[in-house]
Amino acid sequence: MWLLDQWAERHILEAQRNGEFDHLSGSGELLILDDDSHVPTELRAAYRLLKNSGNLPPELIYRRDALELTHLLKSIDHDDHRADELRAKLAMMELKLQQAGVNTDFLYGQYSQQLLNKINED
Repeated sequence: MWLLDQWAERHILEAQRNGEFDHLSGSGELLILDDDSHVPTELRAAYRLLKNSGNLPPELIYRRDALELTHLLKSIDHDDHRADELRAKLAMMELKLQQAGVNTDFLYGQYSQQLLNKINED
């Protein structure tokens, strides 16, 4: 173990013994972890830093917005006057994602259906 690691570990253990971590916000609660499986491993730390600071890469913002539009479209009646407007917005988001090089299969649940088919085959 590196000297710096040993020093940090010693200070952490000392702080634990002194109860300095006992009354932190969120203490005793479950951690809510983000699903970053779609982010390449080497970019996860950078993306998490950007996200925590309130900044996301445009393709992740488009992805989030497209998923929200998809869920909204599923929840409203197809004859609703807003449906056409939402479909147009979703098409624009999908185009932006494709231009950014992002696969848009996740918008149509194709992967989940293929997975279910594969599971049912076995």
